[in-house]
Amino acid sequence: MGGIVVQALLEVHGLGKSFSGVPALIDGAFRLMPGSVHALCGGNGAGKSTFLKIVMGIQPRDRGTIKRNGETVQFSSPGEALANGISIIEQELSPVPAMTVAENIFLGREPSGAFGRIDFKSMNAKAQELLDGLKFTIRATDMMMDLTVAQTQLVEIAKALSYDAEVIIMDEPTSALGEAEADQLFEAVKTLKARGKGVIYVSHRLSEIFTICDSYTVFRDGRFVEDGALADIDKDRLISLIVGRPLTEEFVKDNTAGTEPTLRVEGLAANHGVRDVSFEAHRGEILALYGLMGSGRSEIFDRLFGLSDETAGTIEINGVRREISRPAEAIAAGLAYVTEDRKVSGLVLTGDVRENLCLATLDRMSTPLMMNGRAETEAAGRMVETLNIKTASLKLGVSNLSGGNQQKVVLGKWFLTEPNVLLLDEPTRGVDVGAKREIYRVMSDFAKAGGTVVMISSETDEVLGMADRAIVMRDGRVAGTLDRAEMSAEKLLHLAA
Repeated sequence: MGGIVVQALLEVHGLGKSFSGVPALIDGAFRLMPGSVHALCGGNGAGKSTFLKIVMGIQPRDRGTIKRNGETVQFSSPGEALANGISIIEQELSPVPAMTVAENIFLGREPSGAFGRIDFKSMNAKAQELLDGLKFTIRATDMMMDLTVAQTQLVEIAKALSYDAEVIIMDEPTSALGEAEADQLFEAVKTLKARGKGVIYVSHRLSEIFTICDSYTVFRDGRFVEDGALADIDKDRLISLIVGRPLTEEFVKDNTAGTEPTLRVEGLAANHGVRDVSFEAHRGEILALYGLMGSGRSEIFDRLFGLSDETAGTIEINGVRREISRPAEAIAAGLAYVTEDRKVSGLVLTGDVRENLCLATLDRMSTPLMMNGRAETEAAGRMVETLNIKTASLKLGVSNLSGGNQQKVVLGKWFLTEPNVLLLDEPTRGVDVGAKREIYRVMSDFAKAGGTVVMISSETDEVLGMADRAIVMRDGRVAGTLDRAEMSAEKLLHLAA
């Protein structure tokens, strides 16, 4: 007698999609089984996002077949996909800030009571039960506008799971999460797997993939490359499949930290409880600020760049005390700030590559009457070449670039200001392994040339691989400092917790 044949939850073959004649997906193929967590891997521009948008009915396909429980389907809207048991947690968060957590979770499907009115008591209770079941420490009645980025991501996760779908797509679900919150997500994923659900997991963090997933599919240049069980492959092999060649090393670091302070802060205070923070960053150094969500890392950068309401503490740059209350003063002092969310605060998504690269230096490329287009084009072209930004044209909309190339545009914007100190908040978030390596090269070269890099990172591997020193934050204060020789994942986490 033959064994029981298990039906795939989702099966895709030959999926193709082009935009204005340019192929974004040529041969997308995928097979998801019940009770599995399946990693969809590929570099920026591999076709993953296009593939997921077609599956969710956000974009029409040019060709190919999609089968759901063995039946051929074609969705023309996300609503149809949801009705067929497929939900998605998107990388780009889209909450309604002026509504509560519960209202966001049940938006458009609120429970009703007498006279068709929304039953807020029932909705809040259902939302709180869902949040508690996932062990998310968020109240259903909290306003979305009061939540952190990480908490907003957890609400999006809860919303997707509230549909009780059989297929759950997670697109970079931990991109805004610290390690403690990521652990909460992993526990939720394990629960879904045990219930027989199928999870399509997209992440550039390969350590996560090997932690939470049991199978993989690799896309490259819009094509299916390979699939299989993760137990049968190692990290180096997976990287070579993603980038199309072996990477000899993940981190690029050849700077030598000096002892001359470039940045010195004493008794710094910032919004949200950061108090009495003091540290130095040296010429030629890559200094990491490490800590869990809410430890105050990003608030320190906001304070340094004049984005904080509170002004306690002193800041010295190259031995000169600076009063910084707005970004223009920070830029004049030699600071550059790459924020953690490039699409919200790093780029103007309606602008092109040239416009975005020149945003921070417009005063140098203009007169009171007009812009100097030739100067803009020359400066932008120089950054495209220096940072190896892959774009068909300087006039291409920056929204059309891959995540890694968008991040390099943000870096290029700040390099044109010729900074002394580069503040990088999660510089490789949502970036593939190939682009990560290029960003590490940029960081190392900047420090090697005498600049100073202060980097916030939630990834212990990144801190261990790139930092000369690590300052560990906890509850808005410095919990300890570790030199490169004494750094370990255990010591970082011990101080952070």
